[in-house]
Amino acid sequence: MERQKFEILVEKSIAELPSDFICQLENITIVIEDKATGEQLRSAKVKKSDTLLGLYQGIPHTERTTGYNMVLPDTITIFQKSIEAQCNHNENRIINEVRRIICHEIAHHFGFDDDQLRKMGI
Repeated sequence: MERQKFEILVEKSIAELPSDFICQLENITIVIEDKATGEQLRSAKVKKSDTLLGLYQGIPHTERTTGYNMVLPDTITIFQKSIEAQCNHNENRIINEVRRIICHEIAHHFGFDDDQLRKMGI
């Protein structure tokens, strides 16, 4: 899939979020890369043999204090080529997976951990 089309999928997935969540997204950047780097895999504690589809790096809302200011934006990275491969390049599966990953990584931004997200099916 062309990068521009993938970017539109990501933008639509964000726009489809409930407005209550969108208005609370602050100091966050969403980027698209082809695949995770070795450093990103290590920071997410993912084995090189596993696939990382998305990554949140930052300070979740639940950990921000009154001293939270003048900090670089949190980053959500979406890994296009990894998602496409995981979905066997099926466009409908890619669309659904991008939505799921956006929800998952934004949930991290709000302070949910992987165990909580698994229990919620995200």
